[in-house]
Amino acid sequence: MFHTPIVPRVRKRSKPAEADVPRRDEVKFEDVRLYLVERKMGRSRRSFLTQLARSKGFIVEDILSDEVTHVVSEDSQASSLWKWLKECAPKNLPNMLVLDISWFTDSMREGRPVAVETRHCIQDTLPTLPEDSPPTPVASVSPYACQRRTTTENNNKIFTDAFEVLAESYEFNEIEGPCLAFRRAASVLKSLPWAVQCLGATQDLPCLGEHTKAVIEEILQYGRSFEVEKILSDERYRTLKLFTSVFGVGPKTSEKWYRRGLRSFSDILADPSIHLNRMQQSGFLHYGDISRAVSKAEARALKNIIDEAVHVITPDAILALTGGFRREKEFGHDVDFIVTTPELGKEESLLPIIINRLKKQGILLYSDYQASTFDMSKLPCHRFEAMDHFAKCFLILRLEGSQVEGGLHRAEGDSRGWRAVRVDLVSPPMDRYAFALLGWTGSRQFERDLRRFAQVERRMLLDNHALYDKTKKEFLAATTEKDIFAHLGLEYIEPWQRNA
Repeated sequence: MFHTPIVPRVRKRSKPAEADVPRRDEVKFEDVRLYLVERKMGRSRRSFLTQLARSKGFIVEDILSDEVTHVVSEDSQASSLWKWLKECAPKNLPNMLVLDISWFTDSMREGRPVAVETRHCIQDTLPTLPEDSPPTPVASVSPYACQRRTTTENNNKIFTDAFEVLAESYEFNEIEGPCLAFRRAASVLKSLPWAVQCLGATQDLPCLGEHTKAVIEEILQYGRSFEVEKILSDERYRTLKLFTSVFGVGPKTSEKWYRRGLRSFSDILADPSIHLNRMQQSGFLHYGDISRAVSKAEARALKNIIDEAVHVITPDAILALTGGFRREKEFGHDVDFIVTTPELGKEESLLPIIINRLKKQGILLYSDYQASTFDMSKLPCHRFEAMDHFAKCFLILRLEGSQVEGGLHRAEGDSRGWRAVRVDLVSPPMDRYAFALLGWTGSRQFERDLRRFAQVERRMLLDNHALYDKTKKEFLAATTEKDIFAHLGLEYIEPWQRNA
């Protein structure tokens, strides 16, 4: 039972000099909407605190609506507070921050919404609702990235950046389980339309284990993860991170160089026993350019170059920009394209002719062509392969500044009129185009979960080549990505919502 406390009578005092300033409650914090719980607080105190908050630019709602982001209470009995909140049953309750009055007083003192810490949160201590209580709607988050819409806007970057470092560290140590666990956890947090501000908010989220929650709690409490900081200062991690940033150098080569005592690029290049392949030589030669991000404007300029080369060869060619730029990212490490032609079989000769044309234009700095090994009779493949069997080429192209709208994305102090950019081209047959487009668009975690969903939930096998129904024992045809989603019984996710 909640009782309104007796508020002592306060002697009226004359207003200070600042009363001459006209009162105006200007809203400063649009994204924060408070609701002050009157129970235990009392009507008079709630009215006073509401006026105080509004005078400092906060929005304070009079009723507990789905617009509320922060619920503030003086009730020290968490169980009774949460029982009352659940009886009110706002749909957005799982996403609301339920906070102790200490957060409110800290915010009033600072004149802004302070970061929510664990000590501010009033945790839900009710294991289950009574049978006669109405069910509380829960904002369900799927464990599969292919059932979540993830844009480029990441509200939880402080956590996902930490998870990516931990995942990469496990990858360098060839420990697959925790590596995938942290990548899945990062993917879930990236999809959230709200920022995690207390550990209780992660209670119903999938793919978050004890380790990931411990990292979240540490960041919430201290603003950083000491485990991540230790990794970032570790010599082996930093060296492997540096070496794998070179085009053509993978984790195993990096580990081999590290074990030989090499710690820098100059160590590698000065060691006569190190024999670099062509790709690695080009990687070191153009490192300053290709280790730098490629802008969206530069990707568009490269598409114009490739488009012109392709359509000179065959007017009916189909060219699609894929990868991160198709997902509407502003920057990427390289630029990926799919190129094909409606006439089956004709696509096999496209890439060598394109490479030759780029070479004649004087803009081809490096090329590695891999002929098609695609064979439909060898499908379906029951194990996941990182790379498909279509014809492809890995290129480094010279991009002139005059070709880029707004100019090149330059490094500081770079006054050249051009830069080197990594470009990948893949050429599937037209009847495999939809599968290749879906696979090459990414993101990596989206594709991984899409294939896992197909296998676990639908008993199907999906890769860049085909979709196979194991129950019907047949391949399912698709001319568009939407056809593939429909076969899987999934709601279609737009490319810009696949940034998992």
